[in-house]
Amino acid sequence: MENNKKNIPRVFMSPGETRRCNGRIMDVASLFLNLAADSIPYSTVREIAESCGVTEEYAYAELFAARCGVDSEGKDKAFFRNYVLPMIDRLDADDFTSDPYYKNISIPEKKLGKWELKRERLKPGEAFVCRDLLVTDDGRMIPQLGFFDREFVYPAVLEGGREWMTLMPNETVTTEPAVERAHGKVLTYGLGLGYFAYRASEKENVDSVTVVELSPDVIELFKTFILPQFPHRDKINVVCSDAFEYAEKRAPAEKYDFVFADFWHDAGDGRDLMLKMKEYEKYSLESEYTYWLEDTINCYLDRDLWP
Repeated sequence: MENNKKNIPRVFMSPGETRRCNGRIMDVASLFLNLAADSIPYSTVREIAESCGVTEEYAYAELFAARCGVDSEGKDKAFFRNYVLPMIDRLDADDFTSDPYYKNISIPEKKLGKWELKRERLKPGEAFVCRDLLVTDDGRMIPQLGFFDREFVYPAVLEGGREWMTLMPNETVTTEPAVERAHGKVLTYGLGLGYFAYRASEKENVDSVTVVELSPDVIELFKTFILPQFPHRDKINVVCSDAFEYAEKRAPAEKYDFVFADFWHDAGDGRDLMLKMKEYEKYSLESEYTYWLEDTINCYLDRDLWP
């Protein structure tokens, strides 16, 4: 896997220390995101950066460390330098709102059954996962957390009040490789907000996009409120089916050129689903397969990197 941030200096640690720190940073980041993601106001970050003459990323990292019990100037100094600092990134919201889907597709707030289309918000300074895991040449596994200097509004699909699929920066960034590779007759498992289907359908070298989605309510919301806004909606066909049933019984006869699987919530629940779907590649040997968050999932499968 290629590094997703440049200029990360190599660190010389024993394999055991690397595994221990990998586990620690994952735990610390997860707890922070779940319990205190919005606890660092951007105004405080800016004030510290200006008064101390440091970058906003450094100021944020110090505030993050203080909230998470990381002693940045004492016993955890190396951990702070080697893991916390490379984890934090101040992002420009305009880089994401200029995405073609954000610019051209308007998501209304609608509900059907247990599914709901909604617009969610990130506060200025609120932390979020902004990229796939950074895996360095020396074996460090570092989550990538970003923050904006202003409020960021993003669309989401909720299932029973729980976010199932969003268009936060992480989703757009980690879907981009599949968009770039899509060609010919395309199949994708998982509909969500139709982001991949939209981006793929806009490509001249893509002839059609078949979307397999299990929930009829999600399909209805998409067809009623989102698909009519797609310029190339004639390329898109949505099929209500179980992904694995379709992969075994229908996909082989269709002879797709490119297949993208994205029907899990995150890398945690995607691990088993990706491995299961890979078993169905044998039914469509002529197809090129790719999987959402595949690099991160492979990191979870690589136990040598964990404590």
